[in-house]
Amino acid sequence: MSNHHDAAHGSVKSYGIGFLLSVVLTVIPFWLVMSGALDKWTTIIAILAFAVIQILVHLKYFLHLTQTTEEGKVNTLTFLFSALIILLVVGLSIWIIYASNAMMMH
Repeated sequence: MSNHHDAAHGSVKSYGIGFLLSVVLTVIPFWLVMSGALDKWTTIIAILAFAVIQILVHLKYFLHLTQTTEEGKVNTLTFLFSALIILLVVGLSIWIIYASNAMMMH
């Protein structure tokens, strides 16, 4: 008795792949920081790159945001729009607070 909603959920195999990728994408930046293998700015850029990749892994393997169906496209666009709004609210709030602080110091 499989229905349409079951198809959107992952299998044990896909959750396992997502978990292993998440662990690897966490361990590598941790090792980079603890070993000091790279200079400071290269390490920061590497951490940010691994973070973006890990976000994509989570979206695909855990949140099942894929482009294979029309519903998946709508869900992905909804997610991206929500993320944009959150980034704008947080970013502009920080900018306003910083500008207010700078004006009060003069």
